[in-house]
Amino acid sequence: MITGIAHVCYLVSDLDASVAFYAEKLGLTPAFDFRNDAGERTGVYLHVGGRNFVELFQGAPAARDDAQSYRHLCLEVDNMKDTLTALRAQGVESTEMELGGDGAWQAWITDPDGNRIELHQYTDASLQNAHLS
Repeated sequence: MITGIAHVCYLVSDLDASVAFYAEKLGLTPAFDFRNDAGERTGVYLHVGGRNFVELFQGAPAARDDAQSYRHLCLEVDNMKDTLTALRAQGVESTEMELGGDGAWQAWITDPDGNRIELHQYTDASLQNAHLS
């Protein structure tokens, strides 16, 4: 019955800054806007790939603390080294890439509201391969 992850949604403190980050720096494609009755843009859908989206709404993000259940969004990349080079050239700070316990390459960035984003590149040894079609 469940076929995939449709979208992840964030409340963001500055919609324009967040759209710029996700679209201009990460390369996601704006798909459509949400507008209120006055015609003001209140949210945006950004296409990640396939049938996957990131949804952003203007609002007050929750205070961050260790008790929150949200941990991160993970985006698959095709070439970790090239992706990190391109992001760093645009001023996006990242960790160094490292091989995770699942056999996949990973590195970490944050969006303008401090939401953690894992960048993930599968390898031939990735444990996920047993479940990928």
